Amino acid sequence: MIAPEGKIIIIPLVCLLSIGTLIYLYNPINIIKGINIFLLIVNIFCLYFFRDPNRAIPDTGGFLSPADGKIVKIISVEDSLIGRATQISIFLSVFNVHIQRVPLSGKVLKKDYNAGRFHAAFKDKASKENEQTSILFETDGNKFIIKQIAGLIARRIVNYMNPDELVQRGQRMGFIRFGSRVDIIVPENFEIDIALGDIVIGNKTIIGRFN
Repeated sequence: MIAPEGKIIIIPLVCLLSIGTLIYLYNPINIIKGINIFLLIVNIFCLYFFRDPNRAIPDTGGFLSPADGKIVKIISVEDSLIGRATQISIFLSVFNVHIQRVPLSGKVLKKDYNAGRFHAAFKDKASKENEQTSILFETDGNKFIIKQIAGLIARRIVNYMNPDELVQRGQRMGFIRFGSRVDIIVPENFEIDIALGDIVIGNKTIIGRFN
């Protein structure tokens, strides 16, 4: 299944490849062949990048990973909305699924967008300086934040959350086009079940749970 966020890129590429193929059939010269091969490779990559796999949600409960990727940071932070908290950062390479999903059922309290810079997503300063969308959730009296952070290549953050909306565990939250990062900010009463360097899978890996 292809994510709808990719259609704006994939459809024009398919059209260009189709036109290029027709031109090559009537005028089979090497330069046209080369262009078509390049377009075919880009099409295959985009079909792979914008994949949207169906994943069964674990029925064991717990805080689902909102994204695919690698855990690159687990640190203590002071957040203006959460207070003393833990930041868990997931780095997404261009080979990861780039859909983000809601980790727990609850309510959206706030959504903020910050236009920023485009440092490489794995760098420490990306969490504060890069373009990002931040969503504050509440579930059973516990608040947590999910940040979608643009990276060096990413230039488009899509987010479907709205303040006061009731959301379900596993629901589509958004999409970041090309390499990026997702930060999770949870309060001190959150018990973490993953470790630095772990590979997590969105909608499947349990990050932890509230005590």
